Amino acid sequence: MKLTSEQRAVVRHAQGHARVAAVAGAGKTTTMVARVLYLLRQGVPAPRILILMFNRAAREDFAGKLARLAPSGQALPDVRTFHSIGHRLTQSLTRWGALPPRQLLTQDWQQERLLRQATLTALQGDDPAVEAALEADRLEALGHFCELVKAEMATPAELYERLDFGDDTGYFIEAYDLFEAYLEEHGLMTYADLLYRPLRVLERDAALRSRVQGFLDHVIVDEYQDINHAQQRLLALLAGERADVMAVGDANQCIYEWRGARPDTMLEDFIATFGAATDFPLSTTFRHGHSLALAANHAIAANRRRPEQLCLAAPGNPNTRVDVGQGGACLVEALQQWQGKGRALGEACILVRSWALSVSVQLQLLRAGIPFRLTRDDRFVFRLPLVQALAGYLRLAVSPSLLTDPGHLQLLLSQPTSFVARERLERIAQRLAAHQQWPERHDPILEGLKPIQRRNLKRRWSLLCELPRLAAWPPARLLAHVVEQLDAEKVLKRAAARREKGAEDVRLLDVLIEQAGEFGQDPEEFIALLERPVENHHDGVLINTVHGAKGLEWPWVAVWGTNEEDFPHYSRENPLDADRLEEERRLFYVAITRAREQLWIMHDTGEHRPSRFIGETAWTHCQAISDALETTPDGAIEVPLPGLVETYLERVGERLTIKPLSRESSMAAGGLASWSGPGFDVGQRVRHAVFGEGEIQIVEGDPANPVIEVRFDHAGRRRLIAQRAPLEIMG
Repeated sequence: MKLTSEQRAVVRHAQGHARVAAVAGAGKTTTMVARVLYLLRQGVPAPRILILMFNRAAREDFAGKLARLAPSGQALPDVRTFHSIGHRLTQSLTRWGALPPRQLLTQDWQQERLLRQATLTALQGDDPAVEAALEADRLEALGHFCELVKAEMATPAELYERLDFGDDTGYFIEAYDLFEAYLEEHGLMTYADLLYRPLRVLERDAALRSRVQGFLDHVIVDEYQDINHAQQRLLALLAGERADVMAVGDANQCIYEWRGARPDTMLEDFIATFGAATDFPLSTTFRHGHSLALAANHAIAANRRRPEQLCLAAPGNPNTRVDVGQGGACLVEALQQWQGKGRALGEACILVRSWALSVSVQLQLLRAGIPFRLTRDDRFVFRLPLVQALAGYLRLAVSPSLLTDPGHLQLLLSQPTSFVARERLERIAQRLAAHQQWPERHDPILEGLKPIQRRNLKRRWSLLCELPRLAAWPPARLLAHVVEQLDAEKVLKRAAARREKGAEDVRLLDVLIEQAGEFGQDPEEFIALLERPVENHHDGVLINTVHGAKGLEWPWVAVWGTNEEDFPHYSRENPLDADRLEEERRLFYVAITRAREQLWIMHDTGEHRPSRFIGETAWTHCQAISDALETTPDGAIEVPLPGLVETYLERVGERLTIKPLSRESSMAAGGLASWSGPGFDVGQRVRHAVFGEGEIQIVEGDPANPVIEVRFDHAGRRRLIAQRAPLEIMG
């Protein structure tokens, strides 16, 4: 294996704990394999080495590569996941009588059944809250809460207080205790129990700890930044006082905080847990060129919780192109240009912050006739229940006869959720289809419904009867009317177990209305598009979430939906704090570093503001530096962060003359520096990248604390964003 000097340093590490900070595409798997083979050559017995991987796919990939490169007949160490280690410990502790035997729940429906039972017992009664609590998304959130309690080794009350669950989820605390009681009663356990149960008993019993410690000399852990608190405690217990632990990962790529991971695990917590460690950088990426490496370094520079390390492009890497585009037409054109170069769509990937944002991508590609595939079949537009329902409302407007179809009525009465049991809705839908009028107040079919449930269903029926009279409306106006009459935003937020999920569902409504606006006066075409059955095309462009793309790469990547409030994701009800902003920035860093040859960062048209992350990448300057390395221009190149760029050039052995971005150049380019107060004149106008075609104008006041107004201008529309704020312009 050809190794860099940094990789060789990791491989030949002598003794003691170590942290290996590996940037995206740094060849860490190759380095870890070389490290294991080195230890074996040094005479370390294979059984005294343990390699821990993040998931089964990574374990199989690593084990296969290790087997291919090891000498024939060489005994090889264990390559395991944390869950498989937990499973082995559980079996041993059960054999020793320290743990009662339990059966592992391997099917989702088995766990869901117990979660439903715990929910019903915790809520006690036929209340609208019960129907919302039994929705699939809410049960999934409860299951996630139960798993996270064990991952965090916290009490349910402590964890619930820390996390951002919805208003109607207070029963989660009691439901957790009930769920645990049911597991114990039936002799069952979940995957989280594979670590949680043995860890609890081992931490209580020194004699048991002595039976599992002392068997290892070296432990190598991949993706260390993604392990949770329970995994770190179990690792410390297994390593004991004897084993050297090597943590390999990248705190800048810690994107699973919702699963219990934290960047501090790779940073301060490792030292606090294991003691002094030798730090090794793997700074060189073999994935992309200078423009993207520089953009990635700029993108993450504002984070406080990060390693002091730059990503450096290796010689011979692709000369990656970084571009920013706006709107679906730009996306379609970029894909067509890629095909025009003789490249396959299967080499391309479109990444989204959340699946809700993939809806607009799917509709754009469907209209353009570009084949695509999704990593989750249930995320195709026509399969989403909310999309099915909204298409159903539009379909009813142009096809009044559907008022007599009980199946169609049931769909519209149930989505967005009306908090009424499915069986009850089915009977009501059949009655309405047959009689075409709302039942009398004392009709038995309404018996047992709460007053608010009756009012909401009656209001929804009135909307259904009204829709055929509105068939001439444009689809966007019609859809907006439906959303308003249903009070859909409020319903979706109430039904969601997590505020982020509620915000994502509301964003889906916005996406659909925006897309409907592109169809002018023709609802039929838009309805047909929403209802069009689509299957995965194996040779089509891939659509995936950023979380799902972790560890992967493609020649062509587009990051879609990089708008403020989408990426970074926040809302007025759930504003960003410093830690969440850093998490969103790490997610963006992961997204852009998936590309090898071409990266597109795409934001929406309309009133959406481009994401602050676009400006933070300084992409135009990074591309200019990359181009300059090919042409060696005369004169200095202005950049917003000269220290970062100069260090980068020195590390890769290149020379260019760099100088700070001047105030005038920054204004012309959209503003990538920061000024506050003095130096600006009343009435001065400043173009600003964050606002696209917008402008900032100082309108009056004290130069040290001027009053400003910020206007955004797109397609002839101007609106006031903010005024009377201290002036601070950031790229």
